[in-house]
Amino acid sequence: MNISSVELIQDLIERTREHINKAEQLKQLPLETLNWKKDQKSWSILECVEHLNRYGDFYIPEIEEKIKHSKSTSVDRFKSSGLGNYFANVMLPKEKLNTMKTFVSMNPLGSVLHPDVLSKFIQQQHLLIDALSLAKNVNLNTTKTSISISKWIKLKLGDTFRVVIYHNQRHIAQAERVLEQVSEN
Repeated sequence: MNISSVELIQDLIERTREHINKAEQLKQLPLETLNWKKDQKSWSILECVEHLNRYGDFYIPEIEEKIKHSKSTSVDRFKSSGLGNYFANVMLPKEKLNTMKTFVSMNPLGSVLHPDVLSKFIQQQHLLIDALSLAKNVNLNTTKTSISISKWIKLKLGDTFRVVIYHNQRHIAQAERVLEQVSEN
């Protein structure tokens, strides 16, 4: 991916605003619906969102810290790395979503969850928009972040934003599919 830095940030802000709107709609649902599961191995709506919160707990402080200490100034274009582009594209939801294993620490299966999971997610999304706004002033190519699976692998800040936001999009779509299943039952 080779894109204008401004265009990338704007696209990611719009996606994040959409995630906020969808989470606000989910907040209107009864707790029974939010916790409904097709079977014991499937995630409920709240488990989908809690999974995102757990990743947000890692990535948002990591992103904020790297932006705060970045000594580079903005550049006109963002060019994704091969690895970053791969990770980002794997996260995007597909028509027939491929399931992926998650780390035990990031797996909310069986957790007792309440609607405050949605409030936390919305709060995290606002922090992400703030970070995206601040990122307009740093180089998305040379500012690097650690990733949750390894401290030794670093991604360009632009790729990290893409991975996190596309991952959010993936699991919001999963939550919406769960809601459709609730309606069918």
